[in-house]
Amino acid sequence: MDSPGTQSAGRPLEAARESGLVPAGRPLLVLLSGGGDSVCLLDVAVRLGARTSALHVNYELRAGADEDERFARELCERLGVPLTVERVPLSEGHGNLQDRARELRYALAERHAAADYAAAHTASDQAETLLYRLAVSPGSRALHGMAPRRGRLVRPLLEVTRGEVRDYLRARGLSWREDPSNADRRFARARVRYDVVAALRDLSPAAERTIAETARQLREESELVESAADDALEELGGGPAVSLAELRELPPALRRLTLRRLAERAAGEAGRPLSRREVEDILSLGGHGTKSLDLGGGLRAVAEYGTLRFTRAREARAPDPVTLPIPGQVRFGAWEIEATLSAPGDVAVSASALGTSASVRAWREGDRMRPAGLGGTKTLQDLFTDRKVPRALRRTLPVVEAAGRIVWVAGVAVDEHFAAREESTPRVGLIARSASG
Repeated sequence: MDSPGTQSAGRPLEAARESGLVPAGRPLLVLLSGGGDSVCLLDVAVRLGARTSALHVNYELRAGADEDERFARELCERLGVPLTVERVPLSEGHGNLQDRARELRYALAERHAAADYAAAHTASDQAETLLYRLAVSPGSRALHGMAPRRGRLVRPLLEVTRGEVRDYLRARGLSWREDPSNADRRFARARVRYDVVAALRDLSPAAERTIAETARQLREESELVESAADDALEELGGGPAVSLAELRELPPALRRLTLRRLAERAAGEAGRPLSRREVEDILSLGGHGTKSLDLGGGLRAVAEYGTLRFTRAREARAPDPVTLPIPGQVRFGAWEIEATLSAPGDVAVSASALGTSASVRAWREGDRMRPAGLGGTKTLQDLFTDRKVPRALRRTLPVVEAAGRIVWVAGVAVDEHFAAREESTPRVGLIARSASG
């Protein structure tokens, strides 16, 4: 009888074959980092008879980047796979580094792929993605996880755990590279992987597969739910304006989904979530005359003559990020931001924590910080709501960031890690003033 490890070693090949995403004789570009998951996917694609090629992106971010590239070249030469290497240096700062690397990698894949291109996401990645989204993104769509196919991007290993990938690699005698950043708890994904998922695995060894299977079922069931929302909207006349009275008669979940559909058609964007509170506020508009509700991003719900519709205004473009020397002064959109060593400023921060420079950028969805005095983290969106920051101002408000962490949001909050205490010397004063004032 085969041991569990021997049995699981065959799972990646079996799962990729069953997925139908690696058809024999068809071109497939594999995104090859050199990590275990991508090495497994490359070998599986070759064994399944795909016309396999590979793309390796060297971001030159760490000391081992060139060794990763060398490993990818040697592996592809051994497997007889054509390899394209792109060297595109990335630097710390200016937003989520992992997000920027992923977006760049996919953009390069779109350019180089003759047909589909494959990422080596596993059931373990799926579980981590779902748990992260569950924490930061309300709404059922957050629980759908990654789809096996999105346009030309395919994920043939979504039914396979990271442990099964490692069993496959050992059985095949394949080595791989380890990326230290995967264990760097500065990144949210690493904290989910090593703290949250590890704890769930203690409860059940099948935790990752169970979570990934839940995401799959929710994606499939969502097709039925979305169809019901489309039907309900058509029964209301299809828009762009629908009867508020008839909308209120729908069951709560169907009301919310129908409103989201109507908002999407007006906004021209997919996946605009509406919270229960937003739905309640929209449905309470009614009455005499014209009433409206600003939903952010230029999207507005408008009620008049017993009907409801959505409109979207063009949103002001967020200013480009700029580097703020310490001390020094920069222009950011309609603002002047200054870091001074000789005056207290609007806020005082620890010079040692801040360093020799910072970046000033606009708010991004998902931004979080630990405001001084609140004793926990909050999203900037919640802070803006609590501090009654007008929606029209939020995208242009200066966000000062250092070492990948938010230091200060002008006029809103300073992070407790950077906030100067009585013993903090030297201090840096940060000032934000209107460039016209």
